[in-house]
Amino acid sequence: MSEMIATFIDTVTSPRTRYANRQSYRPQRPGGPLVAIVRARRREADSLRRVSDADPRPRRAGRLRAGAGRRWGAPGSERAWLAALALAVAAAEGAVIALRPRDGLLAATPVDAGSFFDAGEVARARRYARGQLALGAAGGAAETALMTLLLRRGRLRASGSLLGAAADGAALSMALVAVPLPFGALMRARALRVGLATQSWRGWGLDVARSAALGGAFAATGSVIAAALMRHYGERWWRAAGAGSVLVAVAVTLAGPVLLDPIFNDFEPLEEGELRTEVLALARAAGVVVREVFAVDASRRTSAANAYVNGLGASRRIVIYDTLLESFTPEQVRSVVAHELAHVRYRDVPRELVFVGLVAPAAMRAIAVLAARLDGSPAPGLPALALAGGVVSTPIGVLSRQLSRAMERRADAFALALTDEADAFIAFEQRLTRQNLADPDPPRWLSALLGTHPPIVERIGIAEAYRAGGRPTPRARRRWVPRTPAGS
Repeated sequence: MSEMIATFIDTVTSPRTRYANRQSYRPQRPGGPLVAIVRARRREADSLRRVSDADPRPRRAGRLRAGAGRRWGAPGSERAWLAALALAVAAAEGAVIALRPRDGLLAATPVDAGSFFDAGEVARARRYARGQLALGAAGGAAETALMTLLLRRGRLRASGSLLGAAADGAALSMALVAVPLPFGALMRARALRVGLATQSWRGWGLDVARSAALGGAFAATGSVIAAALMRHYGERWWRAAGAGSVLVAVAVTLAGPVLLDPIFNDFEPLEEGELRTEVLALARAAGVVVREVFAVDASRRTSAANAYVNGLGASRRIVIYDTLLESFTPEQVRSVVAHELAHVRYRDVPRELVFVGLVAPAAMRAIAVLAARLDGSPAPGLPALALAGGVVSTPIGVLSRQLSRAMERRADAFALALTDEADAFIAFEQRLTRQNLADPDPPRWLSALLGTHPPIVERIGIAEAYRAGGRPTPRARRRWVPRTPAGS
């Protein structure tokens, strides 16, 4: 699965939205601006805005300002946002424990990367990955520096009108696209040099412009909603925002395949033939209802190969990269499709939406408390909200990727059982790793922090375990034992 959970959280907690195609086997870039907390000025509690004469509780508000910096749980205190952040992290960890797969798993056989990949290939992939990671981190630091500067200078604070809030949101979104753009261009230049990127600079620029326009529209809408919630609910605006974030996640999941994907790619129904018949047969064998099978023109941007299943209900469809269709054998294509069907079979997309629903209330509260601390106001401006969103989403994203990796392990085991083609699975992983220039065995800490998928060596180890006779654990079913009248 893609890093959808983190994307949803970032969508509803930041005034900008990025659209990115799904890229498997690659860790997310680090984007959490934790350094902003160190750089931001420590503000005293009496820097809160003066309560207007119309406030029905002026004395109580005054007492709150005077003691906010000293009392545990006061909106502006340091302990308050630390407690709120701890609660959000605890909610995320609890959600991971509750939602992680407990059946359909297959323990991987330990394997050595040197048995499947040449040492030169591994070294080349690591050099490339480390360079991209450093550039991505530099871009994230530039974004953090911009938001910190705007916060310290008091820019983009709560506007006097909803129209002003929309303009501020769009402006901040555009700035957050422009500031890290040089680092993104360097990352693209490196991808071109190794043959991973295929799109022209003009095409890349058009994609950046589309993403900026789409992000600006989302940011403007989100800023208006946030301003309206603050006006209507006051300091409790985060409650409605937490509920709204779940609705946004559902809407993006439903509308993405129909409205967003066609903005960036062309989709054509897979032509009638043996492969289409086999893909649909796999779907039936997996117990998955699929409306359509599409081929997407991924080769216009990259040489990487992939496939995915997205959408819910009537919008559900299998999408296969044209690079996968052109460069891989039918057995390997079946292996990839079977893996993606597993996510539907086990309802992993609804599972991720449930994760968002469980975590969103605590996360939004932590964002509200921290943003008030940074901005010195219970109605914080956009830079404070963006910084707070990044700080809160960073640890939650790390935890959510635990759930993602567990679901990917189960999908691998399901694909092996569905196709019974361990050799094709291993051959695909080897070839895809080389084609995507991925590190097959990254450091454990890097995989734990940023990896949405298990390391390639672990995935090959799952296939080796299946080839050796191992099978996914069966689904546990509780036996119903009738209770006696006494309840024993």
